[in-house]
Amino acid sequence: MKYLLLLLICPFLGFSQDISPFQEEINAIQNKYDSIWDASKETIVFTGSSSIRFWKNLPEIFPNHQIVNSGFGGSQANNLLHFIDETILNYNPTTVFIYEGDNDIFSGKRPKKIIATTKEIIQKIKEKNTTTKIILIAAKPSISRWNLKRKYKRLNRKMKRLCKKDEFLYFGDIWDIMLHQKKPKNDIFISDGLHMNSKGYDLWFHTLKQHIN
Repeated sequence: MKYLLLLLICPFLGFSQDISPFQEEINAIQNKYDSIWDASKETIVFTGSSSIRFWKNLPEIFPNHQIVNSGFGGSQANNLLHFIDETILNYNPTTVFIYEGDNDIFSGKRPKKIIATTKEIIQKIKEKNTTTKIILIAAKPSISRWNLKRKYKRLNRKMKRLCKKDEFLYFGDIWDIMLHQKKPKNDIFISDGLHMNSKGYDLWFHTLKQHIN
């Protein structure tokens, strides 16, 4: 009987461990925007993993728009799906920028699985509003994860093909602009070789602003 109980409990324990590390950060995001988000204004959501979370100056570079940054560090596509209400749907956005896949590939997930989860995220958004504009930001090239470049490029190709199937779905291709002589630029990352500095975010801004303006 004890073994049966363990078999029943273990899957739930595993799921809890996968999700619970993000709960505190999700709560902080909600608390922040509970006080400053204006439901009467159109909203643009940027969400995903730490490359979004650390993009601190989004409200300054898009001053004419209400921006919600609900990125949470270390997240993968399945985490975003789990917290989709708190990070996207509760803000009724007209436009959503999503950056997921970077950590998924690093953790060993196959591009096909990542795309399947991404489709679920898209479907949830469309169930709320069929005309919400969704931009899937390409997985970025980085110094610290350059050994996985082929898998990232494979994922990006799948994302790009997915975006061609829907008029409200766009591919934010930031891959090539972050390269110099076919390798990641050295001057756009902080010391960990993974996260970007202001120069890196400037490149993203000049590429992605077309989807807002």
